[in-house]
Parts: sequence; structure tokens; C-alpha cells
Amino acid sequence: MPAAASPVTPPSATGPTPTSRPRGPRHATWVLVITSVTQLLVVLDGTIVGVALPHAQADLGLSDSARQWVVTAYALAFGALLLLGGRIADFTGRKRTFLVGLVGFGAASVWGGLAGTGVELVLARAGQGVFAALMAPAALAILTVTFPSGPERTKAFAVFGAVSGAGAAVGLLAGGVLTDLLSWRWCLLVNVPFVIAGVVAGARLLDESRADGERRYDVPGAAAVTAGFGLLVVGLTLVEDSTRTALAVALVVAGLACLALFALVEHRSAHPLLPLRVVTDRVRAGALGVQALVGAVMVGAMLYLAFHLQVVLQMGPLLAGLGTLPITVAIMATVPRSTRMLDRIGPRLQLVVGPLVGAVGIGYLTQISAGGSYWVQVLPGLLAFGVGMGLTLVPLQNVALLGVDARDAGAASAAVTAAMQLGGSVGLAVLTSVYVGVAGTTGAPADLVAGYSAVFWGGAALLVAAAVVAAVAVPRGTRVSGGDAPALHV
Repeated sequence: MPAAASPVTPPSATGPTPTSRPRGPRHATWVLVITSVTQLLVVLDGTIVGVALPHAQADLGLSDSARQWVVTAYALAFGALLLLGGRIADFTGRKRTFLVGLVGFGAASVWGGLAGTGVELVLARAGQGVFAALMAPAALAILTVTFPSGPERTKAFAVFGAVSGAGAAVGLLAGGVLTDLLSWRWCLLVNVPFVIAGVVAGARLLDESRADGERRYDVPGAAAVTAGFGLLVVGLTLVEDSTRTALAVALVVAGLACLALFALVEHRSAHPLLPLRVVTDRVRAGALGVQALVGAVMVGAMLYLAFHLQVVLQMGPLLAGLGTLPITVAIMATVPRSTRMLDRIGPRLQLVVGPLVGAVGIGYLTQISAGGSYWVQVLPGLLAFGVGMGLTLVPLQNVALLGVDARDAGAASAAVTAAMQLGGSVGLAVLTSVYVGVAGTTGAPADLVAGYSAVFWGGAALLVAAAVVAAVAVPRGTRVSGGDAPALHV
């Protein structure tokens, strides 16, 4: 249920530092710009190397099995450490954590862009994920306390949600452009100017805020959740290798056990990494579930779309990137109408219909063939998928943070982003296993197409599941503005 309104917190607790000047609407707009660009960076980097992977693989001598770790290392490190990053932001200071995360993210991007071996590239991508786990929840928490309630909050999260949805598709486009015109290395180095701009703007325009009360870190909880998701993803990745089935099963079981231990630790801890009150709310739990399922499709299915465009349809990186552009166009065209609908009818209908429309789009891609046409077999599916994501992502961010107390802003924001990233890493591992099981290792175009089609069927099923979760978890009449808006304050 939404939190009850509470008095304004003193500046030393959750609000700006005592030296902060009063801020107006223009400042809030700049906060939205800075946090949205940050979100674009972290989401975009989940997919920007997708189009570049064949070139990076050939340049660094990566095997097919190692190739997916260039994507998985980022998503796994990012998702597994987000909860800890959210608490660091709450306790250390959201502005400070945001700036440290940005600088570290830029440094890891440079390392990856200059990598001389496949191992270096994978480690650099993991480093990007570590610092993104500091940067992303801090940015979302800053946005949450800047827009505490009402129509302005709805609009701000509509923009933020649209950036989240479009970022994955923009990543594929940007990766294609940079790889074709420059080099795959620029898919990582391109982050540097944005990082510099973000640090300069953030240092000047953001106000510091932190949670009040006692500040202690839940180290056992952090260790349990990190180990749990790490073991789970590695185990699911090994499922595709028939010679390691026993090891894969053991790792998956160990990962699930660690996640169960995490829940127990959080229940008993006086200073939990993720307060269970954040995720036991029915509506928020449902939104996190939808976020995870959508993340699985955005990362997993979109990566195999990039492979189909390049490997089967023989498009160059630039054309393959442009081939994904309709997703972004459809999302951006849908967002304004989706935002208006959110105020009129509430989030439930969009959270049910959006994933179903997206499932129709991904399902349409299952008709691809080795000698097929992009315009007939791919484009209509991408447009439908983009419309579905535009309908879904605008209400999703609002619902996921509905009723969050200011003290939990960082942890809740981290949970939202973690759901997307961990859904992406787990989804990629599962969909890769599906692909390998169907396509085999022949490399024949017909077998590749069969594997890609199986992945798209899996993506469509995940989006149908997301619609079911939303229908069950989000009650009729739920609103994200006005009286039902969360009582966050600065």
C-alpha cells in the first residue's frame, strides 16, 4: 500500500545539505536530464556490444561460448551488486556515489576499449557493471526525491522509462554505427565524453541527500545475494554443454540456496540490504517481476536479433544497427500517448496490454528464414515490439517505486534496476541454452534460423508471462499520481 504522508525531513537527514540553495522547476529539469542520460548509458551498454560482438570475437580470438560473457559479465556484475550500491548511495550520499560510479564506469570503459585479449574485455565489462551498480541506483534515487509526487513525477518517470526501453535498441544502433565507421572498440570508448559531461554537470547541479538514522551495511546479505545470482547465471550458462550437466545443476541449486539464505538474512537483519517491506508489497513485487521478464527479452532476444541480421541476412554492422531503429522509433512515438493514458486510466491496463503487444511482435519474428526479407519478416515485428515496450515501460517505473519511503529510496531504486539487469543476465543464459539446443554447432543458415526462431518463441512466452503477472499483482484502480503518489520528500 502507498506510504502515508509524513512531515518534511530536516536537511541533515534525507534532504539537501544545509548549504544548498532553494531550487526551482528548472533545476528539477536538469536533474531529469542528468539522471536520464546516466540511465541511457547503463542500459545502452547492456546491448551496444551486441552488434560489435562478431568483430570483437574475431579480433580477440573469443570462442562462441566465451562470446556471450562479454554481455553477461556486465549484466551479472551490475545486477548482483545493485542492492549494495543502493545502500551505499543511501548511506554515503547519493550525489557522491553517483559521481564515483560515473568516474569508475568511464575508467572501465577505457580499459575495455583498449583491451588486448578476450579476458581483458570480459573483466573490463565486469568493471563497468560494478561501477554502474553504484551509479544507477544513486541516479534513480536522486530522481525519486526530486519528483516526490503528482503529475510532474509521472512525466519524469515517463521520460526515464522511455529511456530505459529505448536504450537497449539504441545500443544496437550505436554499436552498428561505431563498429562500421570506426571500430568495435569505440562501442566502449564512446562512453568517455558522456561520463565527463555527467561528472561536470552532476558536480554543479545535483544536491547531496542521504538516508537518516543509523547506517550499517548488511555484509552477509550482500555476499549471499551476489553469490546466489552469480552461481545461478554460471550454472544456467553451462546447461548448454552436455558434458557439464551435473556441474550446471549443482551450481543452479547452490545459487538458489544462496538466494534463499539471502531472504532469511534480510528477514533477521536489523540493517537489511533490501528491507523486505520493499519487495513484499504486492504491487511492487509484481512490477519487479514484470521488469525482470522484460529485461530478459530486451537483452536476450535483441542480441539474437542482431546475430540474425548480420550472420544470416548478411547485413554489415551499420545496416544491422539501423535495422533495429524501428524499435526505438516505435517506443518514442508511443510514450507521449502512454503517459497521457497513465493519468486517465492508471497503470494496470497498460502493464497487461503492453507485454501482450510486445509478445505479438517478438512472436512475429519466428517466421524468419535464411533467404527472407527484412521488410516482410522482421520490420513489422520490431514495430509491434516497440509499441508494446512503450506502453509497458512508462507505467512500470512509476508502479515499481509507488509508496517507497525516502529512507528506502536507494534500495528500492536498486531493486528496480536489478530486476531488469538480472532478468537480462538470467534470460540471456536461458535463451542461449535454448538456441544451442535447437541450432547445434553446424553453423548452417537453416540451423541458425531455427535457433533464432526458438529464442523468439521463448521471448514471446516471457512477455505473455509478464502480462499475467501484471494482471494478478496490480489491482484495478491503482493510481501513480495525486493521492496515491508516494510520500517521498527532500
